[in-house]
Amino acid sequence: MRVWIIFLLCLAGKALAAPTEDQPIVEEEPIVEEEPIVEEEQPIVEEEEEPIVEEEPIVEEGMEVGANPVQIETGEFDEAIEVIEDVVAENPCLTHHCKKGKVCEVDDSNSPMCVCQDPSTCPTSTAEFEHVCGTDNKTYDSSCHFFATKCALEGTKKGHKLHLDYIGPCKFIAPCVDNELSEFPLRMRDWLKNVLVTLYERDEDHNLLSEKQKLRVKKIFENEKRLQAGEHSLDLLAHDFEKNYNMYIFPVHWQFGQLDQHPIDGFLSHTELAPLRAPLIPMEHCTTRFFDQCDADNDKYIALEEWASCFGIKEQDVDKDLVI
Repeated sequence: MRVWIIFLLCLAGKALAAPTEDQPIVEEEPIVEEEPIVEEEQPIVEEEEEPIVEEEPIVEEGMEVGANPVQIETGEFDEAIEVIEDVVAENPCLTHHCKKGKVCEVDDSNSPMCVCQDPSTCPTSTAEFEHVCGTDNKTYDSSCHFFATKCALEGTKKGHKLHLDYIGPCKFIAPCVDNELSEFPLRMRDWLKNVLVTLYERDEDHNLLSEKQKLRVKKIFENEKRLQAGEHSLDLLAHDFEKNYNMYIFPVHWQFGQLDQHPIDGFLSHTELAPLRAPLIPMEHCTTRFFDQCDADNDKYIALEEWASCFGIKEQDVDKDLVI
């Protein structure tokens, strides 16, 4: 408004300063000092009103008086960005975890929920090793396709029995006989010990083991009596287990802790065993029978005591504190 009044004063001043034939206008100068602007304002504004009218349509378009059109456009653009960022930040699915075979969606109240994934949305496999075999003896294109299918059968008898059997397409696997079953833990124990030693050797920059685990494995690694990794006869493996029994206690406990994750409850379910047994079955045909035998009470779960007993660890050496 102050700018507007000054503008009117300037116009009034020009009108007063203009030479006219009627001298009485000059004599009325004292009236100007008493703010005659109101009286003189109307005729002057009416004569000079055209430029003002030209600016009025901008105000009618929703702009505030005195606003810069460029600033308004920038403001609208910034506001649009902020809205997008808010939507992304408020998407609850970004922090909501769903188990395999399910994907996260939001309901009408913007709350996250897990729903079964459509198998057709799974990526197509590009190699044979991506195929998996289910316990229904059916080959699935990938683990994604398998778990999506299992999810769709959730709540049914067929879905309850369906599990991932092993990695790779389904094939004939010879049955495991008794003498082969007794040999399986010999190779398995040696393999677990060598896996830990390898992790220890490569752990310098990768944090593959915790500090407590490193201390345990260091004793095995530095023991001169340790049987080096390689192909060994079953007799040698049996002899080494008897002579260096203490070297095998921690690896057996460590593997149990690696598998007991969903949830961490001191028991291994069929699903928790899958990361270990699925890759092994095509190479070790006694894998399934071995883990079935570990479940001594047939409750579908393998407790730490049952697990240790399967690998020949004595009852007095079973220690939950070693499951790091």
